[in-house]
Amino acid sequence: MTTIEIDRETGTRPSSRSVDMKLEVVVIPVSDVDRAKAFYARLDWRLDADFSSGDDWRVIQFTPPGSACSVIFGRNVTAAAPGSVRGLYLIVPDLEAARQDLLDRGVAVSAPFHGAGDLHAGPDEPYLFGSARVGGIDPKRGSYSSFASFSDPDGNGWLFQEVTTRLPGRVAGDATTFGSTTDLAAALRRASVAHGEHEKRTGGHDENWADWYADYIVRDQAGQQLPS
Repeated sequence: MTTIEIDRETGTRPSSRSVDMKLEVVVIPVSDVDRAKAFYARLDWRLDADFSSGDDWRVIQFTPPGSACSVIFGRNVTAAAPGSVRGLYLIVPDLEAARQDLLDRGVAVSAPFHGAGDLHAGPDEPYLFGSARVGGIDPKRGSYSSFASFSDPDGNGWLFQEVTTRLPGRVAGDATTFGSTTDLAAALRRASVAHGEHEKRTGGHDENWADWYADYIVRDQAGQQLPS
């Protein structure tokens, strides 16, 4: 008989290996299902499902472009109050481009902002906390540092967060994956610019440019020191 010890403080069981747990769906509460469906369709998110069972139950699923996680809403899907969800982060490689895309679709979105120190909660954004909030994109264009916000018709709050270089450990092992062709293209452009500087420093054409690109992109995704 095997005894399984449980940590007395955390209530967790020690494990020699982890089990993959992929966040699949986030539930958002809405008051008018068709109005919400029209809004998220206007964002050009992929409609995955619209199922119903009579008048008592309906579920709709949308997936943002390049996302592995979807959102669902509907009738009798959640007991949460409509509009009560805040702090839904959408990671984008270019904040200005993401904002302009929403504006072109007729969706209201805030001006860019960043934190001077930590982030400060605005009256409609209690999920942002801290001591100071400054208008405009982060002057140093630091990854994870620039934001913009928007809401769906019920007031569920979304945030764009610009991420260009991942922190260490955010990419498992040496595997390099991209959520969309846009993300891959952005990584290739960054590698192209950096490789051009590399060739200037080395004074000639790099015949092993493919290997250099591969090394750069893997390190870029893993948040490691980039090749020079």
